This record gives sequence, structure tokens and C-alpha cells, in this order.
Amino acid sequence: MSPLREEQLDQIRDERKDQIVQAAIKVFARRGIIGTKMSMIAAEAGISHGLVYHYFKTKDDLFSMLIQGAVETSIASIEGLYGLPGSPLERIRLLTEHILSKENTPYFMLIYQAAHSDGVPEKAGRLMKEYPLQAYIDRLLPLFKEGQQAGEIADGDPEEIVGNYFSILSGIMVLGEGYRIPNAEFVMRTIVKPK
Repeated sequence: MSPLREEQLDQIRDERKDQIVQAAIKVFARRGIIGTKMSMIAAEAGISHGLVYHYFKTKDDLFSMLIQGAVETSIASIEGLYGLPGSPLERIRLLTEHILSKENTPYFMLIYQAAHSDGVPEKAGRLMKEYPLQAYIDRLLPLFKEGQQAGEIADGDPEEIVGNYFSILSGIMVLGEGYRIPNAEFVMRTIVKPK
């Protein structure tokens, strides 16, 4: 048997790190920072407890890294809507489907945990102050206003409508596992202008 080449070792390390990250997303999204132990993440990943510490020095470092990635991705997803074709309502529907998809809900739940949990690491707390819910509302506001002008989005204060939209999505995510996540159309009915 020949020794593993450096690139094979790098690939194994990258795969192991990704395995830990995916497990951590699930555990932190369900349990928050205080309710999560590194041993839980290791168990979810199916690896030894000590191996997690080989890749991440502390639970706080891992949580902060995940929050940074979740915030950057969520902001980019919202900002990316403005470059997509389609009506404002179609683009909001795409975002709603994206948020409610089984793969993405844990990322949005991580953001919720960081915004509402005790014991959030300083770095993650700074990110949440930099990107509070209002930052998301502000980024979506022009699209909702455009939708109102096109007669697609309900009349009323657009900032309040966007805030309600996020409140509904947050409520769905907080209910967590075991709760049947509604489809995007259900959420969309709450913002569509009645005919």
C-alpha cells in the first residue's frame, strides 16, 4: 500500500471538516449555543469527540464561523434577487422557497439562535448587531415597494409588510423539527394583494 499523497490528505481533511460543519449546523440550529456541546456535534458527525477539536479550538469559534457564513449567505441571497429576471412577486417567491427548503432552514435558524439566545460569542454578537432583522428588512424593502407599484403586493406600509413576512418565516423556523413546514405559497398568500 502506498502512502497517501498530500493532496489526498488535504481532501480527507476538507471532507472531515465539512462533515463537522454540517453536523454543527444541525445541532446549533436545534439547540442553540448554550444547549450544544462539542460531544453532540461529534456524535452527529459520527466522529470522535477529540477530532472536532483538531479542526475547531472551541465551540464559540465554530459557532461564530457558522454565523458569519449564514449571515453572508443570507444577505447575498437577498441582494442577488435584484439581478434575477421576473416580477417582484416571483423573486420574493424564490427567496421564500429558498428559506423554507429543508437544506436552508438550519442556516436561517442559526441566525435566529444568534439573535435570540444567551451566551452568544462576542464575534457572533457583533455580527448580529451589524446585521439585525432591520438590515434584512431594509434590503428587501425596495423589492416589496416595486411589487406594490406593480399591483402584486398588498397595500399598506411596505416596511411593516416585510417585517410581518420575516415574522412568519421566523415563527415557522422556531417550531422546528416535527412541525410540517408549509409550502412557499402559504407564506406568499400573506403578502399578495387580493384580487
